[in-house]
Amino acid sequence: MTKKTKNRKSWLSLILVLIILAFVGVSMLPLLSAFLKDNQQPTVATSSSPSTTVPRLSTAEQEELESRAKGFELVLEREPENSSALRGLVEVRLEQGNLERALDPLAKLAQLNPQQPDYAVLLAEGRQQVGDFEGAIAAYDSILATDPGNIRALDNLIELQLQEDQADNAIARLQNTLQIAAQENQATPNRIDTTSIQLLLGKVYARQDRLTEAIAVYDQAIEAENQDFRPFFAKALILEKQGNLNAARPLLTKAASLAPPKFKDRIQQRLDELTPSEPTEAEETEATVEN
Repeated sequence: MTKKTKNRKSWLSLILVLIILAFVGVSMLPLLSAFLKDNQQPTVATSSSPSTTVPRLSTAEQEELESRAKGFELVLEREPENSSALRGLVEVRLEQGNLERALDPLAKLAQLNPQQPDYAVLLAEGRQQVGDFEGAIAAYDSILATDPGNIRALDNLIELQLQEDQADNAIARLQNTLQIAAQENQATPNRIDTTSIQLLLGKVYARQDRLTEAIAVYDQAIEAENQDFRPFFAKALILEKQGNLNAARPLLTKAASLAPPKFKDRIQQRLDELTPSEPTEAEETEATVEN
């Protein structure tokens, strides 16, 4: 596989993740989200892989952070279920660059706040980052058992399964989730974002180079919801990968017309790159002379 092909596949996967998560809310712990993003590994980490990024702190800053951490720990000795202190301790440990020591108070936060699934998702992501993949998978499974439509948890779990060469399991999980969504949405319309799940399934097919199946899933999504820009954009990317630019361009045009402002420019840029420019007057003159 050439470097250009690898870069194209990496770009395709990145964009597919972007559009899948386009409508997922911002995390309740932005510091942890930023930490996890900065420490993302392209493949499954090994025991020797770094699980944290240690910030460059002065001695005074280190002492100040440790003093704050001890203050929160003293509060938690008296009030072990104090959510403010737990959250403060998590944030201090992250400022120190110590993700592993942030996980215990984060686990407590997740336990105390089951109505806020972001905590549980971030805990699973943290476990994944430090190499505890069994713990991460168990955490994602627990989240999805009660909230099968949690796209962030589902996307992370599917990514783990792909890294572990369990594509068939990932596909089966997503197909089962689509069945659950059909049942749930019949009782409570739009309870589960079916389009996002279809986009995840399409992403898995695309990663496996099963492009015909990916396109079929995107077509189903478009038929069910023709005002969502994401399946139009995703299908266009697959057609582009196949070299079918004439079919990709109108889909990108449609996606750009439907996309919210924060995605419109990116899609338009992609469309411009695929649209042949009109020859300039000088180029036309040169072509005429050559003929």
